[in-house]
Amino acid sequence: MKKAILTTNAPAPIGPYSQAIQAGDTIYISGQIAIDPSTGDLITSSIEEETHQVLKNVGAILEAAGLSYENVVSCSVFIKDMELFGRINAVYTTYFSTGIPPARALVQVSDLPKHVNIEISAIAHI
Repeated sequence: MKKAILTTNAPAPIGPYSQAIQAGDTIYISGQIAIDPSTGDLITSSIEEETHQVLKNVGAILEAAGLSYENVVSCSVFIKDMELFGRINAVYTTYFSTGIPPARALVQVSDLPKHVNIEISAIAHI
């Protein structure tokens, strides 16, 4: 059995998908980009601010499911420029600084929705 997780504190889906799905004890969070849910604006002033907004969106979905970053067991990170890795990683680390960090894949891609620089999806365990 699966259940959709939806919150107004993260951007509404821009396609035929859910923000997250709970299946048993696992939450699958769809790829998040740096849309400010309160304004609908893209946050692209710097890769650091963009990464913060993406992870805030992930956090809002986790919170809607009654979870925190500590419940995240895996992240998939998609970036447009591997040269930004260090700057992205510096921000990412602040969200996963306690406990055991999640498993992670980070890959460079040619483009992302709305031509953003980063997208992150996550899997969390209850």
